[in-house]
Amino acid sequence: MPEQVTLEIKKDESIWPIYFRLQAEERQVGRWTTYAWTIEDLCLNGEQDSNVTLAEIGAGNYMLPLELFRDERMEYRFNLNAQDPHLFFVCAEEDEQLKPVLMTAAQGVAARYMDGDYVVLHIQIPLPIQVWMEAYLGRHGELEEFKRRGGGKGKKQKGRSSGN
Repeated sequence: MPEQVTLEIKKDESIWPIYFRLQAEERQVGRWTTYAWTIEDLCLNGEQDSNVTLAEIGAGNYMLPLELFRDERMEYRFNLNAQDPHLFFVCAEEDEQLKPVLMTAAQGVAARYMDGDYVVLHIQIPLPIQVWMEAYLGRHGELEEFKRRGGGKGKKQKGRSSGN
C-alpha cells in the first residue's frame, strides 16, 4: 500500500479544506447488484485537526481542498447564478470502491472528467462556501467573455477596411 501524503492545509482566500464521507448504497438492478454513491457528513470547519491525510482511504472518510483558480472565475459565476449551484467531487473507481481525487466548483472541469473513466458526484454548494466564492470573485474580479470576432472593436470598426 502506498504511503499517504500528510499536509497541513489551512483555509484561506482560495483554498478551503472540506471533510466528507462517501456512502455506498447497494442497489439491485435486474439481476445485477450495483452501488449508488452519495456524499454525506460534509464538515466545513475541520480546523481542530490541521494535520490531515489527503483522500485517506478507510471507512469512507476523506478530506479534499476546494481550490479556486482565477482562470475559472467565469465558471464559478455561472455556477453561483444557477438555481441550484453544485460542488463536484471527481472520484476514481478502484476495486468497486470510489476514491475522491478532486473537488471543484467549475462545471466544465467536472465535465472533462466525466468524459474519462471517472465518477463525478455532486451536492448543493453549502451557503458558507457560496459566500466565500462570492468574496473571491469580488477580490479578483470576474472574467468577461471575449468576443470571438472584432477583438472588442465597435460596430463601425469591424476590420482594417473600415475607412478610418
